[in-house]
Amino acid sequence: MGLKDHYVAAVKGSIYCSLPDARIVDITHQIDPFDLQQTAFIVRNAFRHFPKKSVHIIGVKPEIDLGEDLMHVLVEYDGHFFLGADNGIFSLIFDRHPDRIFELELSQDIDDMTFPTRDVFVKAACHLARGGTPEVIGRQRQQLRKLSALQPIANGNTIRGSIIYIDRYGNAVSNISKSFFRDTLKSRPFELYISGGNRAPLREISYAYNNVSPGDAVALFNSGGQLEIAINGGSETTGGSARSLLGLRIGHPIRIEIK
Repeated sequence: MGLKDHYVAAVKGSIYCSLPDARIVDITHQIDPFDLQQTAFIVRNAFRHFPKKSVHIIGVKPEIDLGEDLMHVLVEYDGHFFLGADNGIFSLIFDRHPDRIFELELSQDIDDMTFPTRDVFVKAACHLARGGTPEVIGRQRQQLRKLSALQPIANGNTIRGSIIYIDRYGNAVSNISKSFFRDTLKSRPFELYISGGNRAPLREISYAYNNVSPGDAVALFNSGGQLEIAINGGSETTGGSARSLLGLRIGHPIRIEIK
């Protein structure tokens, strides 16, 4: 929803009016408009660090489309509750099918449907926070819409992946997980090519950003277990990030040659 407008304050104010003792944590309000891939990456890397029974409101692209049977849902997964639109985002957040899914059946207090994060999700979130059950506010269903996420591919002695997220430091996160990397390489040496192979390949995985000299490129697995390309000491503000120096963008290919 961003921080320029009134939307975040309106959502928080509505929660406090209904539940004065609520504890609200802002995960982020800096998602690019309507970007479900970016939203999913942030939510999947954040929610596991919250206590069980936490309620997570996803206000990115929350509109519904009755003509396409796109509804608002409450999803229970690994002891957490999630509220959002059934637009495919949950298939990008979770590693398996959710434990339970409910189609929300809450009436709005106003006629327009332009602000469901405030008018629908807040009601559901406060109900759950008071100890209410999903069955009271929704009808159980079995399936959610799915979106296809780009997966890394291993073909012979080559792994091909792509950049899926750029953080505020300009570090580039790929879709190659630590488990996929280790299972495929089996401790064999490798060369990691970025920027179309115009730079010398990286030949080792570091355990910290400062394992290399300042200004040098580094490959490591981040706290979420994904292969990340960074510049030690680089940032977007100084122009010395992996995004700016290496030309990395969302969707940029990553190639690993196994020796």
